[in-house]
Amino acid sequence: MSDLNYQALGEQLVAFRHELHRFPELSNQEFETTERIRQQLEKYQIRVLPFSLETGLVAEVGPQNGRLVVLRCDIDALPIDEQTELSYRSQRAGVMHACGHDFHSSAALGAAILLKQQEASLPGRVRILFQAAEETGQGAPQVIAAGALKDARVIFGIHNDPSLPAGVIGSKAGPLTAAVDRFDITVTGTGSHAAKPHQGNDPVVIAAQIVAAAQTLISRNVSSADNAVVSITQIHSGSSWNVIPDSAWLEGTVRSFSQSARERIEQRFRELVEGIGAAFAAEVRFNWHAGPPSVVNDAYWADFALQQATESGFDARVVEASPIGEDFAFYQQQLPGAFMMIGTGEPYALHHPAFRVNDEVLFPTSRYLANLAVAALHNLQSTQP
Repeated sequence: MSDLNYQALGEQLVAFRHELHRFPELSNQEFETTERIRQQLEKYQIRVLPFSLETGLVAEVGPQNGRLVVLRCDIDALPIDEQTELSYRSQRAGVMHACGHDFHSSAALGAAILLKQQEASLPGRVRILFQAAEETGQGAPQVIAAGALKDARVIFGIHNDPSLPAGVIGSKAGPLTAAVDRFDITVTGTGSHAAKPHQGNDPVVIAAQIVAAAQTLISRNVSSADNAVVSITQIHSGSSWNVIPDSAWLEGTVRSFSQSARERIEQRFRELVEGIGAAFAAEVRFNWHAGPPSVVNDAYWADFALQQATESGFDARVVEASPIGEDFAFYQQQLPGAFMMIGTGEPYALHHPAFRVNDEVLFPTSRYLANLAVAALHNLQSTQP
């Protein structure tokens, strides 16, 4: 490994990312992706740990014991039909790496290879999580349940950010991404002829009241010092222009950055919906589907990660919190950690069908992750027993 050609490695990582991009797989279906990653790890004699995971895998570099630093990437794609002219565009209709998880996986693979090169001198272990099912919020809890965080001291993760220029790494202490919750509401009224609404109980009118009242959940229940969003994104009801339907269905999302605001919004939303149902003598069912909590970076490790970004040649910046969701937050409920945004400077946002990643950022990100892991091990060696 001592004669590793960095230029050749960079080209290999780009080729590997393009392969992952051509053959994307949805959450918990990443069987081929897992096997492709496994083959690359075995090629460089990087050990794969026998954790019980249906998809995704865990690799480790360094001695069999000692202090443990964890790097995490995600591997799943989205149910989106790609609209690019890239030579390596998705070959699977309706599935696309529109969030850059192919980039994250390839960068983490590169970091593992770089760490393997210096394995004999590492003052501890670096564990790399190639995590499945981030998009559904199921992946991180599966990894935790498998025991992959046992004995770990700190965890780091990355996400590409097309809104940041290439060459920038951004992070911050405290909340960085939002808690992501979903809700659905079913209103059951009584149908009637549209000309005789008094003979029924119109669920469309009731649904409209819920939509209007929901706009007060933030402005009248959450402190102006907290950021939160309530968005109703779907309303379905009826099948004809002259018939009042029996029911209406609504769905949407809540994004919040503090646990107190999150709990308050759910409580008040339930009370609001139940109150409107009672006022209109209708059956209204409210379902709350809790997703990942807010990513909350440990202040010490966030500053440490930004310092290492500077030392690795990046422009390190403190950035604002983003309302996107990230199941990396589940790991931070178990141990300290920091999550970083890697600037790629591309025109299309995450989850856009024309999304793409700047390949020039890939190898520098691998090098950064490897440097960060090694620096964290040395830090733990000098500051913790």
